[in-house]
Amino acid sequence: MWRKGFGKRQRKVRNVEGGRMYLRRNKILEIIAREPVGTQKELCEKLEASGFAVTQATVSRDIRQLRLVKAPVGGGAYRYCAENLSDGGLTPRLKTIFRESVISCDIAKNIVVLKTLPGLASAACSALDSMSITGLVGTLAGDDTAFLAMKSDADARELLRAINNILL
Repeated sequence: MWRKGFGKRQRKVRNVEGGRMYLRRNKILEIIAREPVGTQKELCEKLEASGFAVTQATVSRDIRQLRLVKAPVGGGAYRYCAENLSDGGLTPRLKTIFRESVISCDIAKNIVVLKTLPGLASAACSALDSMSITGLVGTLAGDDTAFLAMKSDADARELLRAINNILL
């Protein structure tokens, strides 16, 4: 993006919001995977408690881009959740966020290890947890590393292959 400076000179302005956007959207996925959130106002409050200064319009745009849907939880209440796809895959937007946050992956027996950008391991796990992955027992995320426990070595190899296909 070009902005006019004083006089005839122009300067190129870096889009630092783009990096924060990925962090914010990953945090949204993490929040809705961890706890029920029924309104945009609730989501704004939880994001602000996590250090993100957001408006309702920004959250609304993020919800649309992430293709979050409201699912009934009983008693007339609803909560946001990631779109449930019949093939168990990621939406194109979630795939982009996952691809941008994961640096590398490898396996150790039945454990798949993901290396991510700092602070994004839990968001990557949230994206994977929202999928119906055969053989996935559970996920554990640190700051920049995630462990995915699989039922068998073969399941781990298959998941590694699928993750590498997403990253390409």
